Amino acid sequence: MTIFEITLFGLKIAPTYYWLMYALSFLVGYFILQKRNVIDKSKMDDLFLYIFLWVVLWGRFWYIFFYDFSNYFSNPIDIIKVWEWWMSFHGWVIWVILAMLLFAKKFKVDFLKLADQITLVLPIWLWLGRIWNYLNKELLWYSDYNWVLAVYIDNIWYFPSPLLEAFLEWLVLFLILNYFYIKWFLKKWQIASLFLIFYAIFRLFVEIFFREPDAHIGYIFWYFTMWELLSFPMFLVWIILFLRFKNAK
Repeated sequence: MTIFEITLFGLKIAPTYYWLMYALSFLVGYFILQKRNVIDKSKMDDLFLYIFLWVVLWGRFWYIFFYDFSNYFSNPIDIIKVWEWWMSFHGWVIWVILAMLLFAKKFKVDFLKLADQITLVLPIWLWLGRIWNYLNKELLWYSDYNWVLAVYIDNIWYFPSPLLEAFLEWLVLFLILNYFYIKWFLKKWQIASLFLIFYAIFRLFVEIFFREPDAHIGYIFWYFTMWELLSFPMFLVWIILFLRFKNAK
């Protein structure tokens, strides 16, 4: 769904509520990190500019390359249609890490500490995104049963998969991360690693049991989706990094 539509120089511009959720999540994250005095207030604007640009550009590029390359190769103008944008979790994770590295190097900030603080508020962003997926009737799961908060489309009931993801990736993940942060006094980067480990667990659980793959992609290998194939190696990397930083000084 779009907020409004205008035509400029023959090109339709129609920002969506999905983008509104992105903007809201950045504002909430900005406010929380500022209150926690994670870095000097004079550097906060630069930090969020770095993260925003890399999330949007590289998350989008990753989706185009891995999820719908043939379509965008045939219709390159669709790349700039922001009202039809989808982005890839793996893309923005990898490139946001690089963005934070560049920011930390330029402004002489502790990268590992910064990564931990940012991941403590990321569940809020995930929650807002999933709520909009539900409202927009996206990423659902076919069901013969009228579940609570189920979605009814073309005489078929669909399980509200985005709401299950919102619950796991927001409330449960937020509580887990902050519990470990407050009670366990983990080493630097371990909170960031835990975020990605538990996110992968929750997302894989929903993907395997409660969500159909994207219609234009389907299953890539046997019963595995593209997201799952990309997630398995990344999941192993985060476990290795968590254990590696366990003994860090």
